[in-house]
Amino acid sequence: MWKWLIALSILLAACGTGEQTPEESAEAGDTPESETSADESEGGSEENSEGSIDVDKGMFNVKVTLPKTLLEMEDGDFEEIKASAEEEGISEVTDNGDGTITYKMSKSKHKEMMKEMEEEIESSLEEIREGGEYSSIQGVTANGDYSEFTLEAEQTAYEESFDGFAVFGIGVLGLYYQLFDGADPDDYSVVIHVTDAETGEEFDTVEFPEVLDKMSGEQGEEYGTE
Repeated sequence: MWKWLIALSILLAACGTGEQTPEESAEAGDTPESETSADESEGGSEENSEGSIDVDKGMFNVKVTLPKTLLEMEDGDFEEIKASAEEEGISEVTDNGDGTITYKMSKSKHKEMMKEMEEEIESSLEEIREGGEYSSIQGVTANGDYSEFTLEAEQTAYEESFDGFAVFGIGVLGLYYQLFDGADPDDYSVVIHVTDAETGEEFDTVEFPEVLDKMSGEQGEEYGTE
């Protein structure tokens, strides 16, 4: 299974930019650490329970809290992901000791990350349409929050090829887009509909994160682990 940790690191790297000057930070709306932060302002969220995902959009900063189980973190992973995140402009990464990790960033950084993720998704969709790697897929569209995608494909060619792998990239990106945008942790998903380009009939449906959980379980059985 693709590790969520790797996926997150890729997204953080994609969203990284050079250091801002004080003037650029002021224009972008960044606030020095000594000034009011999200946990001191209105709009804070209630305390997380283990396994939840929370986006706390305060006055100046945004906190995104994810469970370690979602990241599939192992011993030693935290320091690595913390260092990587801080290098890319995340002001704080905290191990909460309750099975969750919190990322704290400026509102401008959060906005930048959301924009970068949107651009990455759109670029992936364009690559599927025009890149030629997935020859059976004739079109792909998404809804506004990237929770649903529709692929139009030549059914026989699609089913006899590996073109189905196209769904995994956009599925994972869609999941992270929603999580960082504050999706309900108990009700978030990405559904990919695969339809016959000729008839319009849907012949396959892939749901995330269920498909990743299933793959993880199958790997555990294969290697005798849980």
